[in-house]
Amino acid sequence: MEKNSYEYKIPHSRSPATYLIEVLGELEASWTDRLGGMRISSRIMEDRSVVTTLKGRLMDQAELTGVLNSLYNMHFTLLRVQKMHDTEKMHDTENEEPEKS
Repeated sequence: MEKNSYEYKIPHSRSPATYLIEVLGELEASWTDRLGGMRISSRIMEDRSVVTTLKGRLMDQAELTGVLNSLYNMHFTLLRVQKMHDTEKMHDTENEEPEKS
């Protein structure tokens, strides 16, 4: 058998990264400790639905999975999960672009 001449690099999943997560519905800020210490804010959309945004630095993919599982267990509809570039500002969500692999 011939070896492939290319090498696929898997991103290191044990590195800390900053994430932006959006869910449909209102999540109280008091949940921050149970959700990886992420900052929680909510806003009312034009259609009067409430969208909650969680932003914060998580230590690894396991911690991200824990946050997502907690949101799932609380029956929130996941709208967006985005890994942010380290150079992006935590408060600017309008012009954020997802990290490209």
